[in-house]
Amino acid sequence: MPTSVLLETLRGIVGPAHVLTEGDLSAYTRDWRKRAEGCPLAVVRPANTEQVAAVVRACASQRVSLVPQGGNTGLAVGSVPDETGTQVVLSLRRMDAVRAIDPANLTITVEAGCILQNLQAAAEAAGFLFPLSLAAEGSCTIGGNLATNAGGTQVLRYGATRELCLGLEVVNAQGEVWNGLTGLRKDNTGYDLRDLFIGSEGTLGIITAATMKLYPMPAARLTAWAAVPSMQAAVDLLGLAQKQLGAGLTGFEVMNQFSLSLVDKHLPQLRVPLWQESPWCVLLEDSDQESEEHARAQFERLLEAALEAGWVTDAVVAENLAQAHTLWHIRESIPLAQSEEGLNIKHDVSIPVSRIPAFVAEIDELLAREIPGVRLVDFGHLGDGNLHYNVQTPEGGNAREFLLENEDRINTLVFDCVARHEGSISAEHGIGSLKVAKLPNYKSPVALGMMRAIKSALDPDSIMNPGRVLEPRRVA
Repeated sequence: MPTSVLLETLRGIVGPAHVLTEGDLSAYTRDWRKRAEGCPLAVVRPANTEQVAAVVRACASQRVSLVPQGGNTGLAVGSVPDETGTQVVLSLRRMDAVRAIDPANLTITVEAGCILQNLQAAAEAAGFLFPLSLAAEGSCTIGGNLATNAGGTQVLRYGATRELCLGLEVVNAQGEVWNGLTGLRKDNTGYDLRDLFIGSEGTLGIITAATMKLYPMPAARLTAWAAVPSMQAAVDLLGLAQKQLGAGLTGFEVMNQFSLSLVDKHLPQLRVPLWQESPWCVLLEDSDQESEEHARAQFERLLEAALEAGWVTDAVVAENLAQAHTLWHIRESIPLAQSEEGLNIKHDVSIPVSRIPAFVAEIDELLAREIPGVRLVDFGHLGDGNLHYNVQTPEGGNAREFLLENEDRINTLVFDCVARHEGSISAEHGIGSLKVAKLPNYKSPVALGMMRAIKSALDPDSIMNPGRVLEPRRVA
């Protein structure tokens, strides 16, 4: 089938207005960090699952590869086409409906293109909490969150996206629809296909809808900002908070002084507290099912004990919701402030919490010795062991030349240190194409072999987001 015939077939499936081949397609072809930009055969925007299946069947018949895409907010270059002009970008943004809410079962079923913030709002309007929360929640979609198993700021209490999902609807590489949208919390009838597709970054099939867990709204939410003298003190404070607050501890974020200095420099209106006097600051959230008075009393006891132990040197507790939002906005503005400062290298790593102080000390010293002048933007979700250990280029000089000369070396130093501390080179951003060549150095050959076997079985022609997660298969 010639390309023109395939394009006409696709127009017949989704409508001519939703097969884009001309004009400014950068919203679909350029990744969020502007590190890569591809050239698609077309951008196709289906309106429902049946159209997704028909598009996949048409492309599969010609062995034309597909790149599934949600909000295109990923950080591992996994949702944009390559430069060959032969791939179809399958955008799910039109599929944004909330299909159903089941209050008794505490579930909500939404289409893959539903923006995370809209899902949160739909849950809240029904009197429930959907706890997944990310800096990109105003533009990322639940399909993308599931495809990368996004984490966010409340993993400590509620888990990552995988733990929030009870069922999926998926179009496989043959264009068949698997309806697994159950709201069951127990279903022991064979292999867990749901978990197979979550985190697969569109390389095994296309998630078109999901049934997600809901939770009762807490009676009160309280937020505190604490200055801590060291990373070890932050870990000690985490342990104390877990002991005293229990399941109420829903967020525990850590930020180094340099990361907060960038927010203060580029977003001075946010008025970052305590950062100048302390090498680290911590942001804690307590969700209380009893009352605000109960939550505040618990926080006061926690902070008094931490101050007495020397794990906290100063602290502020938000007096109202607006102040709490401001504190969270400071934390979520670090990536923006870092971008305003200039080019940088992002690392999304996870380390056992007990080993994080040693990891940070080792890699800080190693980079300072091996790559003089780098500035370290270290922040993240300490509660679940996920650090965004980012490296800012030195002040002055040519940042692009610096990255060209040093990026691979820096990545290797960081990833090797992660491996020494028994961690993972990707906690929540995924592998995409950015880390696909590095993965074999840090993943067991046995694990990679099983992953390749699954890929071959479900996508034998390798049309689903090829070259992402796993390197392309070599044909002899």
